Amino acid sequence: MRSMVTTARAPAPLTRHLGPNWYASVMGTAILATAGHSLPAPFTPPRALLCAAWALSAVALLVLLAARSLHWRHHRDQARAHLLDASVAPFYGCFAMGVLAVGGATAAAGQDVIGEPAALAVAWVLWSAGTVLSLLAALVVPYLMVVRHRIDGPSSASPVWLLPMVAPMVAAALGPQLIPHLPEGQARATMLLACYAMFGLSLLATLLLLPMIFARLLLHGPPPSALTPTLFLVLGPLGQSTTAVNQLADVADGAIGPAYAHGFQAFAVVYGVPVLGFALLWLALAAALVVRAARAGMGFAMTWWGFTFPVGTCVTGAAGLARHTGLDALGGLAAALFALLVAAWSVTAFRTVRGLLSGVLLAAPRPAA
Repeated sequence: MRSMVTTARAPAPLTRHLGPNWYASVMGTAILATAGHSLPAPFTPPRALLCAAWALSAVALLVLLAARSLHWRHHRDQARAHLLDASVAPFYGCFAMGVLAVGGATAAAGQDVIGEPAALAVAWVLWSAGTVLSLLAALVVPYLMVVRHRIDGPSSASPVWLLPMVAPMVAAALGPQLIPHLPEGQARATMLLACYAMFGLSLLATLLLLPMIFARLLLHGPPPSALTPTLFLVLGPLGQSTTAVNQLADVADGAIGPAYAHGFQAFAVVYGVPVLGFALLWLALAAALVVRAARAGMGFAMTWWGFTFPVGTCVTGAAGLARHTGLDALGGLAAALFALLVAAWSVTAFRTVRGLLSGVLLAAPRPAA
């Protein structure tokens, strides 16, 4: 009996420090399939590789869901502490985005493996669940930050704060995959405008937070080295919003009147090109600060997954603009960003697996230095 109890409880210590930030690895893997699928024909990767990325992200999501269930069951005190920690609670946005990202990858690449009907069914379930989770994250996390978290002044402003607010933007960007499969008329129009509403929700919240994040850099200098990769998170709402408007424009013609559809198609380019330009500026700034931190001895941390999903959203954003403008330059930009994404994922995934095998990543976190 004693051995049976020990065996049943064995996984619990391993999950004590398993926070919601681990869902970033699911997001960063799933975006490989979605971003690769969006590339123009000359640059599209082999379908087998996209399917492999989708399958790996799906398995990672299932494993994490099980591990996080153990975390809540055996370490409820730690789970509640995460919710009340201003530096951890925003990562619950990663939970929603991980579910959404796997749903999007299933619709893009999974149908090659499980067939279109099954892929669409899975995509619908994951998009619906992820959308509910994203809206909850966008409401609950800011509420906790206002009434329960202790924010130590403007110097505490962090790109991590964007995570719960960008989650509805991911839902808005992936909803268009499903709109053509709805009945014509009210259903498609409702879904289209609901996605635009989530686009607006996320965009306006992001516009409130970005000045605080940039002011923190100007007034207080670079973040601690372990947190420097989180600067890449700013690319998330920029690339994802560009993706959203282009994806929505693709399906607007079959969902709403021609006048509005043409307006949405124009808006995709008028909005997307300037925002992508700012995203490239921020990418250069964030990369320069990461190089600076690396020279100062920045070690590996789970924050490195911030190099993946945000860059992937810029790939899908640039690819969408290439479709609507016909510019080869934008297609080439999307391909170059995808190459950067693959390189970042390869390094980060390798370091993550090595950290898991050594047990370092499952140990109690060290204070940021």
